[in-house]
Parts: sequence; C-alpha cells; structure tokens
Amino acid sequence: MDRKKTVNDCKPDARLDSELLGRFAKGSRSAAVRSNNCVIYTRVSSKEQAENNMSLDTQRKACEQFAMRSQYTIMGYFGGTYESAKTDERQEFNRMLHFVKKSREKIAWIIVYSVDRFSRSGANAIYLKEQLKKQGILILAVTQPTDATTASGSLQQNIQFIFSEYDNELRREKCMAGVKEALLRGEWCNAIPTGYDRVTVNGQRKIVVNDQGKLLRKAFLWKANQGISNEEARGRLAAMGLKLSHQRISSIFRNPFYCGWMAHNALEGKLVEGNHEKLISKEVFLKVNNIQNLNPHGYKHKNENDHIPLKIFLQCDHCGTSMVGYIVRKKKIWYYKCRKKGCANNKSAKALHLTFENILSSLTLDPKHAPLLREQMIRTYTRLNRENEEATALLQRQLDEIEGRMERLEERYVTEEITQELFVKYREKFSRERVQIVRRLQQPDIGSSNLEIYVDAALHFAENLRQVWVSGTFAEKQRLQYLLFPQGLRYRS
Repeated sequence: MDRKKTVNDCKPDARLDSELLGRFAKGSRSAAVRSNNCVIYTRVSSKEQAENNMSLDTQRKACEQFAMRSQYTIMGYFGGTYESAKTDERQEFNRMLHFVKKSREKIAWIIVYSVDRFSRSGANAIYLKEQLKKQGILILAVTQPTDATTASGSLQQNIQFIFSEYDNELRREKCMAGVKEALLRGEWCNAIPTGYDRVTVNGQRKIVVNDQGKLLRKAFLWKANQGISNEEARGRLAAMGLKLSHQRISSIFRNPFYCGWMAHNALEGKLVEGNHEKLISKEVFLKVNNIQNLNPHGYKHKNENDHIPLKIFLQCDHCGTSMVGYIVRKKKIWYYKCRKKGCANNKSAKALHLTFENILSSLTLDPKHAPLLREQMIRTYTRLNRENEEATALLQRQLDEIEGRMERLEERYVTEEITQELFVKYREKFSRERVQIVRRLQQPDIGSSNLEIYVDAALHFAENLRQVWVSGTFAEKQRLQYLLFPQGLRYRS
C-alpha cells in the first residue's frame, strides 16, 4: 500500500515537471482542425474560350459542387478569364495569391478544376505549392484528387504539375513546327509590324504596305540619305501624324521585315525571305543600320564570287583537297587551283565551267520522257501520301476518342458515378495513351495540296539543268551542284 501510494503521489509532480519544462520542447504543434475556408480559381488559355464561356462555367460548377460535398465555405472566386499558365505572372492569379495569404479569414484550400488550371510551369509550380503549404494553404484539383497533407499525395501532385508542363511543351513543339513550316514558305504568322495591313486579293491573304508604311519609308530614306538621328526622324513623323516612341522607332529601323526578310525564334537564328510587300530595298536597310560592305583594310571580301561557283565543290583528285579560285589580274582570267602547297593541279575557270555544263547536259531529262515520268511520279506520290494520310487520320481519331474518354471520365467523377480509385487509375492510363499518340502525330508527313504544280516544276527543272545553272546566282548554282553531287566532284589536270 505504501509503495502504491508513493507512485500515485509522483504523478502530479510529473505533470508539473512536464508543464514547467514544456517551454524547452522543439517543433510546433499541428493544428487539430483545419479551416474549411476555400477560394475557387478558374482559367482558360485563350480569349475565344473566355468569350465562349463554356469551359469557365464547367470549371466553376464542378469546383462549387466539390466544395459543397466537402462542406467547405467559399470565400471568393478568382480567374474567370483567359490567362496563360506558362508563367505565374498573371493578374488574376496573383490577386488570388495575395488574397489567400493576407485574408483575415484563414484560407486553407485553393480549389481548381485540374492542376494545369493552376499552373503549367512545372518546377516553379511545385515551389509555389510548397510556399503556400507552409502557410497552411493546400491546392485541391477536382478532377485529380490527391491528399496533399500526406507525403505520397504531395508527390503525386508534384508529378501532375510536371506532367502538365510536359504536355504544354508537346503542344508548343507541335505549334512551333507549324509556324516554322509557314515561315519557310515565306508566310508571316505573328502580328504584322507597324506600317502593314493584311488584305485579301483574289481569295489570297497578303501583307501590304499601308499609309503608315509610306511614312516609315520616308523615315528610312531620311536616315539613309541624310544621316539624321532616330529622334529627329521620330519628330518628323510625329509632325506628319505618326507618333512613335523612341524605343519603337529604333526597333523598326532594325527589323529586316521592312526589306522583305523575316526573323523569328522558330527559325533558329536564320533569316527567310518573305512573301510580303517590301517597304524598302535591302541596300537602304543595310545603310540605315551602318552595315558596310568594305572591311577596314580597304579591299572587298566576298565569299559568294559569281566567277568561281565551283570552288570548294571541286576536289583535287591527286590529294583530295578542296579547290579554290583566284584571278590573274593582268589577263583578268579566273582559275581554280588546289589549296595544298606544292600541288600543281589548276585549271582555268572558263574551261572547267564548260566541262561542268556538258556534265549537266548529259544528265538533263529528255522532254519526250517527261509525260510518262510525270504520271509515274504522281501515282507513286499519291500512293505514299494516301498511306500517310490514312495513318494520320487514324491517329487523329484515336486521339479524339482518348480525349473524349478523359472528358467523360472527369464528368463521371464529378457527378460521383465512379470512385476516386477508378478515376485515378483510368486517367493515368488514358494520359499515357494520349502522349504516345501525340508523339506519333508530330512526326513529319509528306502531304501536299499542290502536287501537280510541284511535279511540273521538278520536271521543268530536270529538263533545263544546264540553263538553270548558267543563269543562276552563286547560291543557286551551289544548291544545284550539291543537289546532284552531294559529295562534290574530283578534278585531275
């Protein structure tokens, strides 16, 4: 009895010690109950989607139903418009973040339709999610349910953010591939620069110079011929009714679009000649930008020399070294010679050009064979293209079917027709199938809507090889040479 009494007597002291020493404990106590306050964020990617409003209504309705089922109190609505999810620099998005962080009413949940409605920025979205989590705010995706309070649920949500970014990149690559193809055809896809209008002429869309463009042409000529400053040119234009900022006019003077060439990120550092109307000549543009053709030493350095188009293309048969050209100034006669020191393999350009023209003549298509070859080319091309079109159409149908299944799956989950386990299982399955189909659709095809035009052009080209080479520029001659003889030709004197 005495021992039992002694033990019981120690319990109040232990509790007292715990209370006294509790101030030295580490870590913070987790809140027993989370707030039920939430906000709803909806978003679409384009103005057309926002004006249609179908997707925004669907998102909001699904989020509201989810909040009601979970007995959450909706403290505010954000978004409801079109904002890109590529970066997190969005007006409505930032307004929502400011609200949930500063609100007097503790906000515990941000409800979105899917994680890609919140963000597609991958790693940055994960960082933002973790920062919100430290303040007790979690993200809930109606169609991608995860328990973000657990380690496994947080990991799954991170994977969803990364997959959204990956899906966005796939879409971007497909879009940029189309933009690049259009640019290579000389078609400008973006907003047109100041001074141009898009018009339709005989059913064809064209980019032409407008009244503002005519004023800009004057500015280019002022700068090229009179050497005036950008500020003075801006002042003259303003007096004529065209007001531009200093930065804007500087950008215009440095834009090759005005002399007929296009620069775009999709072209990867290259310029392509466009189909649009030129505002000024290339010479005026270069003069405006102070680009000189003469080097500091006073002699002209010209890689594209029309007198020696076979340079580098010809190789010395003695040593395999590429041949270059030079001129005997007293006689004004051009020669080709081997670059290797001591090799005596050289020949006059006139003689070698005549030899190369004879080679082209021997390869020229006989016009009497052209009709038969034309028919065969069209048949072969049509067969190959039909197979490709059928495969593409089949893939597109499969993609539409998969996306339809994913939409129906989301609807069934939102209306509680299926469990969360089934929803997650089949969504992951459909997502994998969708990625595989998109990859296959991105492979280049061989389709053409102007088959007969291209075939006729190719045949005309093949019937006139020598004439095409003789009348071509340096660059055109080189392209023809390497088209017919990719490895070049060897010459022995």
